Amino acid sequence: MTEPSVLTATVRPGVPAHVALVLDGNRRWAAQRGLGTDEGHRRGIGKIPDVLQWCEEEGVAMVTQWILSVRNLQRSPQELADLYESFISLCARLAEAQRWRVRVIGALDLLPAPVAEAFQDVQRRTEQVEGVQANFAVAYDGRREIVAAARSLAQKCRERWPQEPAGDLSWWEGEFASHLGTAGLADPDLVIRTSGEQRLSGYLTWQTAQSELYFCERLWPDFTREDLREALESFASRQRRLGL
Repeated sequence: MTEPSVLTATVRPGVPAHVALVLDGNRRWAAQRGLGTDEGHRRGIGKIPDVLQWCEEEGVAMVTQWILSVRNLQRSPQELADLYESFISLCARLAEAQRWRVRVIGALDLLPAPVAEAFQDVQRRTEQVEGVQANFAVAYDGRREIVAAARSLAQKCRERWPQEPAGDLSWWEGEFASHLGTAGLADPDLVIRTSGEQRLSGYLTWQTAQSELYFCERLWPDFTREDLREALESFASRQRRLGL
C-alpha cells in the first residue's frame, strides 16, 4: 500500500494543506464580453500560475486543478484545438518557472500526442522542484478513475492475492487508494468551484469524501486573490469533526 506523501511546504494553522479547484466559467466569461471561446480559455488557463503563486503565499502546500474533464472531450474540434494550444503554453511556462512540482492525473492517452507529451515533459522537468505540489486533472473523470483502480486491483488479486489483516476493511481502502491516479497524495481539505455552480461533477469522487466545499460566484478568469482568501477564511471558520 502506498503511503500518503509528505507535504514539503510549511502548512500554517487554519490553512488547508491541500486545495482542489474546479476551474469553471471560461466560456461564459467570453460570451458576456462578446469574445470568442478561445479567448475565454486563454484567460482561464493563463490564470493558473497566478493562483498557484497566491496559494503558495497563503501557505497552501498542495493545489489540484481540474482543467479538462472526459466529458469536455465531446466539445467541438476547434474549441479543443484552442484548449490544447493553451495547455501546451501552460506546460512550457510551468517548466520554465521551475517553481512548482507538477503531477498530472487523468487519461492522457485520450489526448493528442503533442499535448500528452507536453504534460509528461513538465512533470519530468519539475519532479525535483521543492515547494508547492501542483497537480492537474486532465481528461479526468472520477468514476472512470475508480473503475480503472478497481480493474487494476482486481488484476493484482488475480496475480497475487494480497496478505491483508483479517477482516480489516480499512486496509483494503488504503490498498484501493494506491491504485488511483492520486496514489501517494493527500486528499483535499478544501474544494473550490467557481462560476456559481454547486456540484462536484465527478471531481475526485473518492478523494473528496471528507473535503470541505466552497462555491464561488466569480467566473474563473475573474477569480482574484481576495476570492481565494475568502475561501480560505471560510475553511478556517469551520469546525471539522470528520465524523468524530
